[in-house]
Amino acid sequence: MAVVIPVHNEEDHLDAALTGVTAAASRLQLAQPGIGVRVLVVLDSCTDGSAAIAATFTARNSCFSAVPVAFRSVGRSRRAGIWQVLGALSDDGPEAAAGLWLANTDADSVVPDNWLVGQLEIAAAGADAVLGSVEVDPAGVTPDLLSRWESMHPFAEDHPHVFGANFGIRGSAYLQAGGFPRHLAHEDRVLAARLREKGFDVRATDTVRVRTSGRTQARAPQGFGAYLRTLGMDIALAPEN
Repeated sequence: MAVVIPVHNEEDHLDAALTGVTAAASRLQLAQPGIGVRVLVVLDSCTDGSAAIAATFTARNSCFSAVPVAFRSVGRSRRAGIWQVLGALSDDGPEAAAGLWLANTDADSVVPDNWLVGQLEIAAAGADAVLGSVEVDPAGVTPDLLSRWESMHPFAEDHPHVFGANFGIRGSAYLQAGGFPRHLAHEDRVLAARLREKGFDVRATDTVRVRTSGRTQARAPQGFGAYLRTLGMDIALAPEN
């Protein structure tokens, strides 16, 4: 099991994100002691305190590691992190990489403590990929924007949405689908579409819901924050009844 987290200047959110992943890893190791967990933090062009925050986790927990990159691209960061994880298994043969479960989240998001346990339960039932739901952190967003978001993204099983902040995939499926593309945004949607085109078992669930930042100052030009900002502008421009 590996967790990959791309980071670009997330000093305000990273501690909470890594604390959440720590709790999820601890719960998994209690439930299934035979499963090892590696957490890789991909520090992409960070100029704030993100690296120092990551260092506190790598210093006290051997399952954490961090790698600096200079892409300014979430797609390339996710891809590089996963390839580093898979490359570390090269001496164990292709079966080891194919059998690895890859859990992906974001540095401005907090996963629940059942996140890894829940993904593996769905994987054990036959899923090649798990598309989890996301809720917006109410802090920093208006009630109208939060209401609009929730009306457009109902929390339900078999939902139609794809979020990089809550995306699990089997190593074999990842490799056969070509991995995350090197995009500035929407790398998650592209990979999910490829998986479905190739006939993999892709399951969408609300059982491992992740909370993500409601900021509208986007890190990626077409990313989640930009989408929230557009929703907010639509609300502001809508005529009053």
